[in-house]
Amino acid sequence: MSHSVALVSDFFYPGFGGVEIHIYNVALCLMRRGHKVIIITRAYGEKYNGVRFLTNGLKVYYLPFVGVQLPPGNTTLPTFFAMFPLLRCIFIREQITIVHGHQTTSNMCHEALMHAATMGLRVCFTDHSLFGFADSASIHINKVLEWSLSSVNQVICVSHTSKENTVLRAKIPPEFVSVIPNATDTAAFTPPESMKYRTWGSVEGPLTIVVITRLVYRKGVDLLVDIIPTICQRHQDVRFVIGGDGPRRLQLVQMIERNGLFHRVEMLGELKHHQVRGVLNRGQIFLNCSLTEAFCIAIIEAVSCGLLAVSTRVGGVPEVLPEEMLLLAEPEASSLVTAVERAMSLVGGVLPWEFHNAVTSFYSWDSVAERTERVYDRITSSSNPPLTLHERLRRYRAVGPIYGLICMAIGAFDWLVWGFLCWLQPESEIDIAVHPK
Repeated sequence: MSHSVALVSDFFYPGFGGVEIHIYNVALCLMRRGHKVIIITRAYGEKYNGVRFLTNGLKVYYLPFVGVQLPPGNTTLPTFFAMFPLLRCIFIREQITIVHGHQTTSNMCHEALMHAATMGLRVCFTDHSLFGFADSASIHINKVLEWSLSSVNQVICVSHTSKENTVLRAKIPPEFVSVIPNATDTAAFTPPESMKYRTWGSVEGPLTIVVITRLVYRKGVDLLVDIIPTICQRHQDVRFVIGGDGPRRLQLVQMIERNGLFHRVEMLGELKHHQVRGVLNRGQIFLNCSLTEAFCIAIIEAVSCGLLAVSTRVGGVPEVLPEEMLLLAEPEASSLVTAVERAMSLVGGVLPWEFHNAVTSFYSWDSVAERTERVYDRITSSSNPPLTLHERLRRYRAVGPIYGLICMAIGAFDWLVWGFLCWLQPESEIDIAVHPK
C-alpha cells in the first residue's frame, strides 16, 4: 500500500542532530519504497524559507515561522491556530493521508498533529527523548504530550526505555506504542582503509579519545570537565579531541587553561556532518557522558568507524550495542574514569573493520523505514478509522478535571476554525501539486 506522508518537526536541515538525521534518512528510504513523502519544518533564515528540494527530489516546506532559543533548542513558539490555514493548504495540495510528527519539544509538531486529526487524517508521533517527572519543565511538557497524544493513532519510540518513559508520561496503553530504533548510514562511517584486517595494536603516538556532542548540561559536559584532567594526569600518552559547540564550551576552555592541557585537549568547535568521520578516524576510543539519552546515534557512528565506545549507563544506551563494543559506566566521574581506563587496556585488540561490519548488520535506515511502513499500514487499515470529533473530545476530557476542559475547548474551536477555512477557501480551489514519477 502506498502512502502520502508529511513528516513535521521544528528540527530539520540545516540543523544537525539525531532528530534531523532520523527524519532525513527515513524520508529518503520511504521514497525508495514507493511512498510520497514531504517534510514540513520552520524557516531557517532567509536561505531556507519557502519550498526547497533536497536529495532525490525530497520536498521540504520551510514555513515562515521563526524559531526562538529555548532550553530544548531552537523551536517555534505556540501559535495554536495560526499555522492551520497554511498546514491545511499543504495537506490538501500534497494529498497527504498520514501526518507524522517528530520530537516532544517541537511546537509545530504538536499543532500539526492536532490540525491533521481535526481534518480526519491519520496521525503518528515519534518520541526521540527522555523526560523526567519532577522538575517544572518536564511537568509542563508531559501535560502537553498527554494532550497531543490523545488524538494520535500510533506512537513510535526509539528504544524500549523510551517507550516505558513515554507510556508513563503520556498515560497511554503500552500496546499503543511501537519501538523502532534509530540507525546510521554505515557506508558514510568507515574505519581507515589502512586498518583493514588489522587490530589497533600498539597505537603509534598518543592514544586519542574522541568526544563529539552538543556542549550542553544534558550531554554531561560537567562530567567531562571532571574526568579529562584525571585521565591526563594518570596517562601521559592520552589526547582528547572534542567536537561540538554549545553554552558549556566555556567550562571546557577554563578547564584546559586551569590544568595546562593546551597540547593534550583539542577543541574543534561545531562540525559539519561530513566532517564527523574524519574526526572519528583520528581516535581509538569514543566517549559519551550524557545524563539522559533515548538512543545515541553518535555511539553507532563511532563504533561503525571502528572505535571502542565508553558511555554512561542512561536511558536507552544499554540497548544500542553489545558489551564488547560498548563499555558502560554510571554517570559519575570516578565510574567513567574506570571505564575509560578499561577501554584503554582493551582497545589494542579491537578489529575496527569487524566492528564496522557488525554495526552494518545491526542497523540500517531501510530496516527502520520498513518497520515504519508497517505502522502506516496498520493505522490506515479499515480496522483503524479516523477519530471522530466526539471521540477526540472524550479523550481530551480524560486528560484532567480542569486541563481536560481546556483541551476540549481548544479541540472544539479547532474544528470550528477548520469549518471556517473550508468556507473561506474550499478544497476545490486548492491546486494539487504535481510530483515527478
